Amino acid sequence: MSNDALILNLAAGLTPVRRRSMTREALLLLAVAVVEGALIVAAGLMRPDMAQMIGSSFMTWKIGSLAILAGLSCTVAMRSFSPHRSPRRGLRLAVGVAGLAVTVGAFLAFTADIQQPLIARVSPARGMLCAVSIIVLALPLLAVLRAMMRRAAPVFPQSSAFAAGLAAGTSGALVFTLCCPMNDPLYVLIWYCVGCTAVAALGRWLLPRHFRL
Repeated sequence: MSNDALILNLAAGLTPVRRRSMTREALLLLAVAVVEGALIVAAGLMRPDMAQMIGSSFMTWKIGSLAILAGLSCTVAMRSFSPHRSPRRGLRLAVGVAGLAVTVGAFLAFTADIQQPLIARVSPARGMLCAVSIIVLALPLLAVLRAMMRRAAPVFPQSSAFAAGLAAGTSGALVFTLCCPMNDPLYVLIWYCVGCTAVAALGRWLLPRHFRL
């Protein structure tokens, strides 16, 4: 069999593949997050004092930091799904931004006028519920990113999987700010980090299993 005949034979059963669009993928992720937020509002779970708190320095830091991290990590993850992109530089940038956000949060926690014992500020029982809620909200976003990753051709699947987990975790945490009633930066630093880290670890463990390393 000639080379031309072999190529034609191999290509005979192929079907056209829809070209990737980062804009379409970003809109899909945004739609999932908006639906989750809408469900929280429809269920009456949004914190009742959101209108009064939204302009505070605490909420500006919490929502602003998570919005920046979610946008950055989602961009890094989706770009890394292309075969010629490595997520490592983007991940280093995301870690740097996260470190800056933690530094600002630590300053707010140190200067906050909260007259409670440390254990009450950390509130482990409520904090675990908070972390689990972030994980639950992140799972649909992680599923969407997993589908995007499987349709693409990432050259660094492990790093891309970690970036996808980080993107889902920070996006889930951003949605969770709608209903989180806690106003202590120390609480947010601990338990939001726990939730986001757990989702990032889950993505890093689960997603590369569909790729040959």
